[in-house]
Amino acid sequence: MALFQEILVYIILFVAIAYIAKKFFLPKSLFTSKKDASKICGEKDCGCH
Repeated sequence: MALFQEILVYIILFVAIAYIAKKFFLPKSLFTSKKDASKICGEKDCGCH
Protein backbone atom coordinates (compact mmCIF):
# COMPACT_ATOMS: atom_id res chain seq x y z
CA MET A 1 0.00 0.00 0.00
CA ALA A 2 2.85 2.38 0.76
CA LEU A 3 4.35 1.85 -2.69
CA PHE A 4 1.02 2.74 -4.31
CA GLN A 5 0.82 5.95 -2.26
CA GLU A 6 4.36 6.95 -3.23
CA ILE A 7 3.58 6.41 -6.91
CA LEU A 8 0.45 8.56 -6.60
CA VAL A 9 2.38 11.32 -4.85
CA TYR A 10 5.01 11.40 -7.59
CA ILE A 11 2.38 11.44 -10.34
CA ILE A 12 0.49 14.31 -8.68
CA LEU A 13 3.74 16.20 -8.13
CA PHE A 14 4.71 15.76 -11.79
CA VAL A 15 1.30 16.97 -12.98
CA ALA A 16 1.46 20.01 -10.69
CA ILE A 17 4.96 20.98 -11.86
CA ALA A 18 3.96 20.50 -15.51
CA TYR A 19 0.91 22.72 -15.01
CA ILE A 20 2.95 25.47 -13.37
CA ALA A 21 5.56 25.29 -16.12
CA LYS A 22 2.89 25.50 -18.83
CA LYS A 23 1.06 28.32 -17.09
CA PHE A 24 3.99 30.58 -16.19
CA PHE A 25 7.20 29.62 -17.98
CA LEU A 26 6.39 28.34 -21.48
CA PRO A 27 5.37 30.80 -24.21
CA LYS A 28 1.72 30.77 -25.20
CA SER A 29 2.71 30.45 -28.85
CA LEU A 30 3.50 26.78 -28.26
CA PHE A 31 -0.12 26.06 -27.37
CA THR A 32 -2.05 28.12 -29.92
CA SER A 33 -3.02 26.76 -33.28
CA LYS A 34 -2.31 28.62 -36.51
CA LYS A 35 -6.03 29.16 -36.92
CA ASP A 36 -6.23 31.00 -33.59
CA ALA A 37 -3.01 32.92 -34.24
CA SER A 38 -4.43 34.41 -37.43
CA LYS A 39 -7.15 36.18 -35.45
CA ILE A 40 -5.85 39.59 -34.52
CA CYS A 41 -7.91 41.57 -32.08
CA GLY A 42 -9.37 44.65 -33.69
CA GLU A 43 -10.20 43.10 -37.03
CA LYS A 44 -13.79 42.34 -37.99
CA ASP A 45 -15.18 39.20 -36.37
CA CYS A 46 -12.01 38.32 -34.54
CA GLY A 47 -14.06 36.38 -31.98
CA CYS A 48 -12.14 37.68 -28.99
CA HIS A 49 -14.94 39.79 -27.53
